[in-house]
Order: sequence, then C-alpha cells, then structure tokens
Amino acid sequence: MLEDHLPTSSYATHGERVVQGQRLMQSSSDIFLGWAQPKNGHSYYWRQLKDWKGSVDVTKVSPKQLTNYAKLCGWTLAHSHARSGDPIAISGYLGDRRGVSDAIAGFAAAYADQNDQDYLAFKAAIDDGSLAAETGD
Repeated sequence: MLEDHLPTSSYATHGERVVQGQRLMQSSSDIFLGWAQPKNGHSYYWRQLKDWKGSVDVTKVSPKQLTNYAKLCGWTLAHSHARSGDPIAISGYLGDRRGVSDAIAGFAAAYADQNDQDYLAFKAAIDDGSLAAETGD
C-alpha cells in the first residue's frame, strides 16, 4: 500500500481522508459525499454516481472532437488538482508557460523511465522465481 510509505494521515478514517480530498478538488461538492466507519472496523465512503450530466461515447467521435474532449478533460483534472494544492507553491514550481511545458515533459520522461525500470524488475522477479506468474496461454 502507498500509505505505508507516507506520513500518518491527519484523518481518523480512510473514508474521511478520501472525502476531504474530494471536497478539496471539487468546485461544487457532491451533496451525497460522505463516509462512515461502522463497528466492523472497515472504512467506507459514498458519493452520487449518477449526476444526470452528459457523457461522450469516445468511440463515435472524430479525431478533432476527441482532441477537444481530451483537452477539456485535462483542463478539468488540472483545475481540480490545483484546488487541492498551494497556488503560490505551484506557480513558483511551474513558472512561466515554457516552464509549465518543461515541467510536464520532464515529469513525463522521468515517469516513463521509472515505469520501464519497474517493468524490468517485475520481469526479473518472475524469471528468478521470486514472483509467481501465469501467462494465460
């Protein structure tokens, strides 16, 4: 779990942690968003799954429409994540427009390199028998 490598959460339950994070990122909160931890010790959260808003069938759009849809999704995701961070720190990190492009490209390249290293380690673990795997053939 990622949580094992992070500082202790300031929230009492996992459900509350997820819900508070969602509230930070949403520009208008989901009225059904909530959490509970019953006596069984499990942590739960819930939200409205059907909001009656439109959707796009990406298999039936043109390349230009798909590009525009991807831009809209990217903007929405960036906007929601920007709400959860310190705007001054983010601005200082990103700098000017060229800085933003360089920061994103640098992160993407480093992420791809890490992904390659992780995959090689994964394959090596299978090859040396320390990780059991089935091919599905």
